[in-house]
Amino acid sequence: MVKPGLTVLQVIPELDAGGAERTTLEITQALVKAGCRSIVVSQGGRMEAELAELGGELIRLPVKSKSPAKLWANRKALIDIIRREKVDIVHARSRAPAWSALWAARATGAHYVTTYHGAYGGTSAPKTLYNSVMARGEIVIANSYYIAEHVKAVHGVPDEKLVVIQRGVALESFDPAVIDSAKVSALRAEHAPDGQRLAILPGRLTDWKGQKVLIEALSLLPREALVGTRFVMFGDAQGRDEYVADLKNAIGNSNIDEFVRISGHYTDMPALYAASDMVLAPSKRPEAFGRVAVEAQAMGKPVIASDHGGQRETVIPGETGWLVQPDDAASLSDAIRQWLEMSAEDLSGLSSAAQKWARNNFSTALLQEKTLAVYDRVMQEGPN
Repeated sequence: MVKPGLTVLQVIPELDAGGAERTTLEITQALVKAGCRSIVVSQGGRMEAELAELGGELIRLPVKSKSPAKLWANRKALIDIIRREKVDIVHARSRAPAWSALWAARATGAHYVTTYHGAYGGTSAPKTLYNSVMARGEIVIANSYYIAEHVKAVHGVPDEKLVVIQRGVALESFDPAVIDSAKVSALRAEHAPDGQRLAILPGRLTDWKGQKVLIEALSLLPREALVGTRFVMFGDAQGRDEYVADLKNAIGNSNIDEFVRISGHYTDMPALYAASDMVLAPSKRPEAFGRVAVEAQAMGKPVIASDHGGQRETVIPGETGWLVQPDDAASLSDAIRQWLEMSAEDLSGLSSAAQKWARNNFSTALLQEKTLAVYDRVMQEGPN
């Protein structure tokens, strides 16, 4: 565990929403609890108030910009911050600000740690070079074993510099025992009235999250198999109006309007999982980790997820849910059919196994403990 008095500066473009942003706050919580100081350099966003409540300090810089001139200007600003605030460790969580952070850490002698949050696209030499900043930490944290293999293959990071720390779930929030039953009842009344089963696909309304695959999968099932079940896609379109129109057309053309609906973004995810009977995560591209699958299982919900990326590490086929071939409607349809045909007793066993698996392996507390151990390690290993 880290010694009290340590000062860690995390740098991330924004504080709006997302896995990297949530993890930034979770590490702030752990640092403050350990008697350390957490500074976050960011352009800010919706999570600012929560950061302050946790005891973190926000310093605003335009670190979202990829402009070379801005990167260099941010380098100087970070050097000033590191020296003024006596920063011990700089922890970079995104590529553009990571370059400024790397240069500033080298100029000041501060330790430099990175978290590789995703399998960044691009195979050209310039793109690989740009992405490589996330592999230049004294310790490189990968948020899944899938990402760790990617980092080793693309950037040649040796095992001794690589640490896998999987995303965590706030078990105190994702706990069926603490969910507002009135909110759950309201959700079921709105989306699955008259005792219907409710299957949800939460995620941004974008093609790679697999909404079209789900529609095609449901069209392959006989209508009588779908009676008594609602499938609802929850997510923010983020301006993708044409894609939403395509989804609605696909639903209508498949004649499954009575079974499928599109809803907007919903913020209270624990309540939404509690209201559901099954959760879908049929992403077409590999998830770096797969937060939805883990959160759903922590709430005792079986999951159908694509068999690639980090989701392979978070779902146990046949025990906590199903893994299906990515972008394969027939494979997804077969898994949905199996779920629909399961007895109440078998579903109860699946639910219990899913909750036990998630709670034992993917807690926020475990993520915090392992990350602080990385900080302690770089401090023990001496000057940068």
